[in-house]
Amino acid sequence: MTDALVPAQPAAPTPARSGGGGLGRYVAAKVGAALLSLALIVVLGFLLFRALLPGDAVRTMTRGRPVSADGLAELERQYGLDLPLWRQFLRYLGNLAQGDLEQSYTFRVPVIQKIGERLGPTLLLVGVGTLIAVALGLWLGQRTAWRRDSAFDRTATGVALVLWSAPTFWVGLLLLSATSGLFPSGGITYPDTPPGFWPQALDTAHHMVLPTLTLVAVVYAQYQLVMRTSLIEEMHADHLLTARAKGLTDDRVRRHHAVPNALLPTVTLVFLHLGLVVSGAITVETVFSWPGLGLLISEALRAPDYPLLQGTFLVLAAAVVVMNLVADLLYRVLDPRVRAA
Repeated sequence: MTDALVPAQPAAPTPARSGGGGLGRYVAAKVGAALLSLALIVVLGFLLFRALLPGDAVRTMTRGRPVSADGLAELERQYGLDLPLWRQFLRYLGNLAQGDLEQSYTFRVPVIQKIGERLGPTLLLVGVGTLIAVALGLWLGQRTAWRRDSAFDRTATGVALVLWSAPTFWVGLLLLSATSGLFPSGGITYPDTPPGFWPQALDTAHHMVLPTLTLVAVVYAQYQLVMRTSLIEEMHADHLLTARAKGLTDDRVRRHHAVPNALLPTVTLVFLHLGLVVSGAITVETVFSWPGLGLLISEALRAPDYPLLQGTFLVLAAAVVVMNLVADLLYRVLDPRVRAA
């Protein structure tokens, strides 16, 4: 009885969580995972091309030329192909630690130089294609979600699924056939284009039309479908009912309340796909002879050019890892639920 008359003791205050320590641990964990992934990529890239790829690099380099057995042996010694696989790996790691990706067997120049020459066209094609694909996918995703089960939704979603599932080279060949003579079928510029910024830029834009359309056609569906699904889930949220009860128009509710929250998964997908789309451009560049990293990989596979393959594989895989890291860090900034966790 007397216990009931004793006033309850106030609960001890919960200590505030240290946001700085949590952020530091989060960043350290993500960066550590990215570095571990890069280390595995280095090992996998070496074994994939040196141990598993069929073909004899030395005989391919001397194809069509009479070379004696002593000459072949000298080339193997020169490129270190006569060493055991583990010694070739240690040599590769030593060169990589110094920023040296070795010399290309095919082009007889440093691999880093060849990648630098081809990186610009790939970034141009992938950058423009990704911007168009993201804008188109987000716009269609919003419209199809807000007009769910309408004829527009069924048509737009069906077309997106068909293009997404179609092989990239097949879409490119269809566009080549459908626009025969209207646009260039390969290359980045014509040899006789006058020098100067504007003539070269217009010629490059003319050559970019078909490869960019192909890249957009097979990529935009991912952004559209993710945006559509996120927005459909967001449409039943309580804060949208409150916004409608305040008398806001349907268009204002969508643009200012539903879309910002539905964008979070799409933003993550954009950064994740930025790395993957570079590797996905290999088929597009091969079909349209676009002088980027994709075409370079195709040329290196025909050799086989081990240093060039290892270098391009490392660059493309590192792009995926870095974009994945950026997406993880950005998502923590954009989504308060991740920060709270």
